[in-house]
Amino acid sequence: QVQLVESGGGLVQAGGSLRLSCAGSGRTFSLNIMGWFRQVQGKEREFVAGINWNGGRTYYADSVKGRFTISRDNAKNTVYLQMNNLNPEDTAVYYCAAPRLYSTSIYSKAGSYDYWGQGTQVTVSS
Repeated sequence: QVQLVESGGGLVQAGGSLRLSCAGSGRTFSLNIMGWFRQVQGKEREFVAGINWNGGRTYYADSVKGRFTISRDNAKNTVYLQMNNLNPEDTAVYYCAAPRLYSTSIYSKAGSYDYWGQGTQVTVSS
């Protein structure tokens, strides 16, 4: 069982920045892709960013390209999401996620992930 805990959310004004962290447990953390998703109340969970096992490959939703950066530090079992130039449309609960090892995964598909954190609220005021 993989446990993921997000932190770093909060209230920020438009144009500001936040850095989210996701701390994971288990030695297999470093062998998995990781993803960030976000969800607004009443709407589908939306892919934000993904990263491969060693951080050498990243993938972003079009809506956040150029503004958000996903990274990871496997020595710390942590994945990050640096969010710059935030706008009110970025307001959501942000979740990090990991698939089960050896699973067939598509970065942008929520169904590819087996483990999810509790979420951290990001609110961007206009």
